[in-house]
Amino acid sequence: MKRAVLYLITAYGSVFPFFVDLSRPEDVLNHTCNFYLNTEKGVSVGVWHTLPASQWEDAAGKGPEWYQETLGDGHPVIIYLHGNVGTRWDESIWFLISVLQILSAAGYHVLSLDYRGFGDSTGEPSEAGLTSDALHLYQWVKKQSRGGLVCLWGHSLGSGVATNTAVKVQEQGEFNLFHVFFQMYRFLPGIHGLLWDILEINNIEFANDQNLKALTSPLLILHAEDDNVVPYHMGLKVQPLYQISLQTKREHNTDAQVEMISYGANLGLSHSNIYLDPNLSNVVGKFLQNLRQ
Repeated sequence: MKRAVLYLITAYGSVFPFFVDLSRPEDVLNHTCNFYLNTEKGVSVGVWHTLPASQWEDAAGKGPEWYQETLGDGHPVIIYLHGNVGTRWDESIWFLISVLQILSAAGYHVLSLDYRGFGDSTGEPSEAGLTSDALHLYQWVKKQSRGGLVCLWGHSLGSGVATNTAVKVQEQGEFNLFHVFFQMYRFLPGIHGLLWDILEINNIEFANDQNLKALTSPLLILHAEDDNVVPYHMGLKVQPLYQISLQTKREHNTDAQVEMISYGANLGLSHSNIYLDPNLSNVVGKFLQNLRQ
């Protein structure tokens, strides 16, 4: 079975949910547990693990050790990487919860990570540090899943974390095929607001465009034509950019495809509501199934 990295990349604003105890995901999500990983000396990151919905009865009263064992049950695992002002709880009130419920119902494990300096994770954020946290979690999950399908799903800032991590995994030769859902944030006009200036001060840039030139994965772009944050014409620029990347990888005998799914403005999905597409789980499932053949 092929291994892969999946990352859906979008960009949007968010709020921090101060009222949520991040150590108690069961207060807001079913069949979900909290645990912490030490990614390096002095850095502990928080993670939520949401099970496939079919296992909700078995999960009653179980702890992190039991949840960890389930990662080897053959179900695909998706690592969710949030944006610049989000946490593993939610970065746009109900967006993440809706995505987690969709993926869980479709039979996926979902692990939501708070990088160092985010949520209740310790340490100071930096581009190298955030990438290191995601890479550590990926490698930990891959070991627990015993060779199963492990994917990265990044939003906004998480898109950069995902592509940085994917490049490092590819360089290490740990898997031979990526799986990508992508909308770029680095090309956004006016992106350098206060929060992004703070990120730049900490040398957090994440060159998604350069990372894409190095990756050899299949690419699926999900983009709404009425997106008021990522203009539609900017989404279209991704396809030729990635085709150039694939051209340079043909010597590696890759058969990776680039596809774009556009949602008409009449659907009113805008920037953050593609999860309302009733066919979303089928779209994700089809891509992942192709990797398992």
